[in-house]
Amino acid sequence: MSSEKFESLEDDLSSILDDIKTKERKITGVSGEERKNAVRQIERKIEEATLVLQEMEGEAKVAPVSYRTQMLSKIRHYRAEVEQSSRSLKREGTSGARGADNYAFDREDRLDASNRAKLLQGNQSLQRTSESIARSRQIAEETDTIGVEIIDELDTQRETLLRTKDKLTDTDQNLGRSRKILKTMARRMMTNKLILAVIILVELAILGGLVYWKFFS
Repeated sequence: MSSEKFESLEDDLSSILDDIKTKERKITGVSGEERKNAVRQIERKIEEATLVLQEMEGEAKVAPVSYRTQMLSKIRHYRAEVEQSSRSLKREGTSGARGADNYAFDREDRLDASNRAKLLQGNQSLQRTSESIARSRQIAEETDTIGVEIIDELDTQRETLLRTKDKLTDTDQNLGRSRKILKTMARRMMTNKLILAVIILVELAILGGLVYWKFFS
């Protein structure tokens, strides 16, 4: 099982059920005040078993899905045993002889039932509070997981941005070198054009000189 508390509750419940069965076997052969005490003891044990079952149900609700089915199956089995003991107790109560002190006995039973009802209400309130705390804890764990994932994603994005920045820096440096190369090529082209123009002028001057010398001298 995934819950140590569930296993501990299961051990407690098994012990209570064993105690109930032992007392059920003894109640058949007794009567009078001893029988009343035995009935009250069994009733208290049944109430204890019911409270333990409620706590086990609370543990099963917050357990992982892979364990929850097995937990609920055990709870149904134990609940059937508790209900069987409760029905047997009722049959014993209706078939048992009652003496003159039945009124005092019933009054005490009613007081016990009232106290048990209050105890059940308190336990249910405690159970709801425990479930609310468990849900809050689960939400907090999920929020923490999401926060960690967001931080990891931001770290990844930061690394991506840093790599992009490095690439842009390299690109800017390459562009700077390219601009220098283009300026150098432009200067060389202008120089070549000037040299070519000078050569053409010199050739024209020579050609003009030759024409003058040939036709006018």
